[in-house]
Amino acid sequence: MKQQRVLIYSGGALGAWALEDTQLGDIYVGADRGALFLVQNGIRPNIALGDFDSVNETELNLIRLNSEELLTCDPVLKDYSDTEMAFSWALDQKPQEIILYGGLGTRFDHSLANIHLLSQALPSQTTCTIVDSHNRIRLINQSTRLQRSNRFSHVSLLPFTSKVTGITLQGFQYPLHQATLTIGQSLGVSNRIIEPFAHIEIDQGQLLVIESID
Repeated sequence: MKQQRVLIYSGGALGAWALEDTQLGDIYVGADRGALFLVQNGIRPNIALGDFDSVNETELNLIRLNSEELLTCDPVLKDYSDTEMAFSWALDQKPQEIILYGGLGTRFDHSLANIHLLSQALPSQTTCTIVDSHNRIRLINQSTRLQRSNRFSHVSLLPFTSKVTGITLQGFQYPLHQATLTIGQSLGVSNRIIEPFAHIEIDQGQLLVIESID
């Protein structure tokens, strides 16, 4: 039975906010500099992995001494990003939920690639979320219920596949009924949840659900 959460800390934007929602029993994964963030905040990663090209020898040794397991790879010969390696490891654990912190930052290419990682979790229906200080992002391909959040006031829906059909929204300020969103449209941007719970129904396609503070 799926019970545990896996929290991945990558090398993007991180702060105290990334430690506010930790729970007893969480599994901690540090990807490259994300492992250093965990160690510096008194958290022992269950596993630290990556090429560690963003830390110096002293920092790497600190990670090595304070992690339960360390997996390193060659920065030139590897085929996957550090975050993808961590995400694949997390999926192999078959957890109930995966949360990625530090997956967004100033490198837009890395941010976009990390959002694409969410598609790997759809076959197993593992709940996966990317969280930063202003956004919470998930990818869905089936009906989903959202709880209204005091923190995330806006909800945007963007098609991840070329077309998403049969979109019906209930509990939103701007409802939809059997609508279709296609790549390039902004119809789903900046909605709001007005009920305690909102429902998103879709027939076909993959839909990005982006909750934002402002």
